[in-house]
Amino acid sequence: MSILAVVRDIDRRVTKRVAAWQEPAVHRTLSVTEEAAESSKLWCGAAVMMAWAGGWRGRTAAVAGVAALAVAQLISNGVCKQVTGRSRPPEEWIPHDEVEDRPDSSSFPSGHTAAAVAFTAAVLPSWPLAGAACTVPAALVAVERVQSGAHYPSDVAAGAAIGLVSAWLVRRLPQSALSVWR
Repeated sequence: MSILAVVRDIDRRVTKRVAAWQEPAVHRTLSVTEEAAESSKLWCGAAVMMAWAGGWRGRTAAVAGVAALAVAQLISNGVCKQVTGRSRPPEEWIPHDEVEDRPDSSSFPSGHTAAAVAFTAAVLPSWPLAGAACTVPAALVAVERVQSGAHYPSDVAAGAAIGLVSAWLVRRLPQSALSVWR
């Protein structure tokens, strides 16, 4: 069995299992998180709070997070989704009505996950406590993308990798570029 066949099998099994979660509290939590993360509202709000409450460290973390998020969105949505044409998971795998709200764009990669991971990973070095606090909603965003039927687990993994690379690239900028409001 080829590696691609193994990934497809894992995608199928995990997507079906995660989409079948029936716990109402889980659905509510994931739905609220996804709504907050839509159009990067959650991460921009977190950046505003960091800049307002965190002094120079908060402003540096906020700038790094937003910059990494922008890079991740450019790579995932501006490049990868444009050159791949992966369809979303089949509707029959998703036993709830959230499947009707899926976007029409390519499934690969998860732009929501890329943004969440990029923001979180870029914030962590400047303000570890704030970055750690961002890990919970970032993980919830990743899980929600599979649970809602919007993405396969491999799309989410690719989005996470793009997010990590984006944060790494932004953190390699000269510190003066990230410390604009000292």
